[in-house]
Amino acid sequence: MQMRAQIIEDFGGVDQFKLVDHPKPAAGPGQVLIKQQASSVNPVDYKIRGGGREIAPDFPAILGADISGMVESVGEDVTGFKPGDAVYGAAAGVKGQGGAYAEYVVAEARLLAHRPKNLSPLEAAALPLVTITAWEGLERAGVKAGSTVLVRGGIGGVGHIVIQLAKAWGATVTATASNQAKANKARQLGADHIINYREQDWNAAVAEITQGVGFDVVYDATGGDDLTPAFTATRLNGQTVAIVGLFKQDLSELHARGLSLHLVFMLLPMLAGIGDTDHQAILNGATTLVEAGQLKPLIDPSNFTLDTLADAHRHAEDGRPNGKVVISIAE
Repeated sequence: MQMRAQIIEDFGGVDQFKLVDHPKPAAGPGQVLIKQQASSVNPVDYKIRGGGREIAPDFPAILGADISGMVESVGEDVTGFKPGDAVYGAAAGVKGQGGAYAEYVVAEARLLAHRPKNLSPLEAAALPLVTITAWEGLERAGVKAGSTVLVRGGIGGVGHIVIQLAKAWGATVTATASNQAKANKARQLGADHIINYREQDWNAAVAEITQGVGFDVVYDATGGDDLTPAFTATRLNGQTVAIVGLFKQDLSELHARGLSLHLVFMLLPMLAGIGDTDHQAILNGATTLVEAGQLKPLIDPSNFTLDTLADAHRHAEDGRPNGKVVISIAE
């Protein structure tokens, strides 16, 4: 049996994608075969495509981490899912795993959850990787009711989820924005305060909002190469969270303020095979919040399909998307 899939046979730009007929996978013990309806583009997807050989699948490689589809069949020892179930998860596209940019994908059942009933397949495809990343960081930083949280990159893929989760957990949330339109979106998502970092003095704005103390938790979701603004905004002995990036950072401010730094690399448990059962629990929690109206994805309005995957990657990487870039694969 064959399926259509986008593969790469070498690292490089979007021109490496090739739409081919590819052998359809089969579910083994503990696995689920999913008929894909949608996926998304995350920075890690195009970073792997561009040369992430340490975590890339073997060539010819199918990329794509986010799964959203219908269970076609289940392997031995799978008890939580059955054919016809709508599922989602971040369970593909790295070394040792099949990829989501295909008509079918096999995933470990322990990495999947039942899709929220009030989301379309496209909407659900935007959530798994960024939600797990946001949740893990907030949980490790000990966010709870009454915490003060600053989100740098508040309208980004991870940041817009951080805002909503922190609010759902009872925190007071401040978000950064570069213009009024983004500030308005952040407030719609639940941000109590906004720092327009292009118009306001950073230290003065932080001091005004926190009465000179600093935030309990600063979640830097920018993916940028300087965490110093996050460190200076965190209160003494506070918690700073950041997405893993490959850059050198001066930690003087972190030491001087007695901060704890939590670096979140959502794919690490899946690559190492340790602790990835937490991902299913996180997605189950996310499903509850989505169905309660407390969590929703921001979706870029552009339309992409499996056939136009290269355009989707180009738009996500260079086109300044307005929300998560999603890809329709089937009805």
